[in-house]
Amino acid sequence: MILIDQISKIAVEHYVPRGQRIPVLSGFFNLTFITNKGAAWGIMHGYGWLLLVIAILVIIASFFFMRWLTEGWNERYYALFIIISGVIGNSIDRVWRGEVVDFLDFYALDWHWPAFNVADSAICIGVGLYFLSVFFRPLKEPPQMNTTPKDRIIT
Repeated sequence: MILIDQISKIAVEHYVPRGQRIPVLSGFFNLTFITNKGAAWGIMHGYGWLLLVIAILVIIASFFFMRWLTEGWNERYYALFIIISGVIGNSIDRVWRGEVVDFLDFYALDWHWPAFNVADSAICIGVGLYFLSVFFRPLKEPPQMNTTPKDRIIT
């Protein structure tokens, strides 16, 4: 996902003029080239360094708590790695470009969604997959304490 994200951003920078919209599906989807110095919807604009620190902490915490977060369910591992790849993709932008490149631009009728990128999609898909797993998978039983024969009481 990191590679797809970065290749798509390089292609947009190279082929799409900054600030312009190129219709792909008229009335629904455009390619555009805009940048964002904040997080989603421009939140924390200008605090890229803080967002980078948060990203690093999220990545470290994800690996540290991986076994606890996944509870052994494979799809949760996939979900966390998809999320981490999105976080890394946008962090690369913050380090190399000083801002995040957004280019997927959807709208319908009078509704317009703010432009986003592959890394943003990865984060959303990963979070969605994780919550679906939590919702549909049963809770794992807590591990039983091992007892030796001398600990057992025979009545």
